[in-house]
Amino acid sequence: MSKVSYYSKEGLQELRDELERLETVERPRVTRDIADARDKGDLSENAEYHAAKEEQSLLEYKIVQLKNTIANARVIDESKLDLSKVLALSKVKIKNLNNGKEFEYTLVADSMTNLREGKISINSPIGKGLLGKKVGDIAEVKIPAGMMKLEILNISR
Repeated sequence: MSKVSYYSKEGLQELRDELERLETVERPRVTRDIADARDKGDLSENAEYHAAKEEQSLLEYKIVQLKNTIANARVIDESKLDLSKVLALSKVKIKNLNNGKEFEYTLVADSMTNLREGKISINSPIGKGLLGKKVGDIAEVKIPAGMMKLEILNISR
């Protein structure tokens, strides 16, 4: 069963653009690589051919996964979201009460996660712990190292 994921309009467009690139640029390139390697002779001992076939397999898998993600994606109208509590696409400023450090994360769908950009999955332990919380609430999140207490300092879009 497929899982519904929520995206901003821009986030869904990024996925569509990536799918188009894979289908129109990468797929033809890999097909050419296979044809070039096939022209070099005996396929049983042709490492270049086997590497290109492996790349083709991985590419096709990625395309199928991306199509599935797009098919199950729902666009959220961010202008209509409640700013009083943490939801999908919320930008949340939190304070780790265990060490006093402050962080700011945006809760996104799994496929948009990028820790360097401050985007964490809504399905991660921290993401799940923050959902539904309001400013001033304390979220207790179970992580491998133990229990983490996070205070919600600010919620924005």
